[in-house]
Amino acid sequence: MERYYQKEIECAPREQIKKWQSERLVKTVKRVYENSPYYKKLMDEKGVTCNDIKSVDDLHKLPFLEKEDLRKSYPYGLMSTPIRDCIRIQSTSGTTGKRVIAFYTQNDLDLWDDCCARAITAAGATRDDVVHVSYGYGLFTGGLGLHGGSHKVGSLTLPVSSGNTERQLQFMEDLGSTVLCCTPSYAAYLAETITEKGLKDLLKLKIGIFGAEAWTDEMRRDIEEKLGIKAYDIYGLTELSGPGVAFECCEQNGMHINEDHFIAEIINPETGEVLPDGEKGELVFSSITKEAFPLLRYRTRDICILNSKKCSCGRTMKRMGKPLGRSDDMLIVKGVNVFPSQIEAVLLKNGYEANYQIIVSRINNSDVLDINVEMTPEKFSDTIGEISAAEKVLVNDLRAVLGIFARVHLVAHKSIVRSEGKAVSVIDKRNLY
Repeated sequence: MERYYQKEIECAPREQIKKWQSERLVKTVKRVYENSPYYKKLMDEKGVTCNDIKSVDDLHKLPFLEKEDLRKSYPYGLMSTPIRDCIRIQSTSGTTGKRVIAFYTQNDLDLWDDCCARAITAAGATRDDVVHVSYGYGLFTGGLGLHGGSHKVGSLTLPVSSGNTERQLQFMEDLGSTVLCCTPSYAAYLAETITEKGLKDLLKLKIGIFGAEAWTDEMRRDIEEKLGIKAYDIYGLTELSGPGVAFECCEQNGMHINEDHFIAEIINPETGEVLPDGEKGELVFSSITKEAFPLLRYRTRDICILNSKKCSCGRTMKRMGKPLGRSDDMLIVKGVNVFPSQIEAVLLKNGYEANYQIIVSRINNSDVLDINVEMTPEKFSDTIGEISAAEKVLVNDLRAVLGIFARVHLVAHKSIVRSEGKAVSVIDKRNLY
């Protein structure tokens, strides 16, 4: 049975959704223009005035906003409310440069919690569930986002945060956790540890809600099998409001975008041209209900496809496909576009786990792609001939998918450092920028 948190909104007619979007977009444009000098400058440079934006059909007239704009305007340049109206700050990890921070009013937090509550409810959780939140708390949005959504649903919420795996497992067993929320890489690590300790039958887990990093359907199936759960995808980014921008329903055929709060576009990442739904391109979001830190036409750098067809779950909100990679994370090796998700899919298809490391080097002016892959206990061998044969299989399968040669190195089980947050699986040694 499909469940909804706000059915009248989640299943609203498309005409009503467009009406909401148009009204909220017009108000938001006026708000940012009048309160943010940085936004005013961007709009003035593009020759756009508030009067030019009369409905969602005019969205394309607005300038794009990129992460670099958030860094240039750090810390207060894009705020659209006085500081005294804000009650919280969240931040990105800063792994690709200076941290990006976002501000929230109480109303912003209430709406964010609603978005996460929709996701938790769509995954099947109710107030009878015990929601185990293993996302990091603090500046990272994952923990507090799912935490707030779980409260709205009325579930018993365990704010375990990340790390200390032994404590995680003890609480899962003692308190009967039924819903696990964390990054997919940490879920895979937990699954691996639970299998090794023979704890699966002692746990009551039935649902997983995983996001904050790319993961493949093959990785989903591997986690589901080892934990005995149904795993759901959730999407968000700190710049907008963290997890809950989009989420999977029981059909698991794309993630429903909370379009009453966020307008999605797909663009050609090179030209900026808006592409029709169904075509692959870069995802762009506009937040139209946020008060403190609304972003208009923010380029996420995630590559995916939008689907406007009504879902059989009854929801009418547009769906986004699982991100296929990132325009800025995409590796160009020997002139070929390579996404880590492509490599991960090949490894999992061949029975390996998502414990790998991609290393790109430049030797004698030529790119070299090395992939370290952990052997699983089932695939372990200490015979050189068997290891070489297994590596050759992966080399051939990767060449078929990527179109280029990659050197594969099978390494010992658990020799690649595990992550309790976002996994670092790509090392680019070329220093190209």
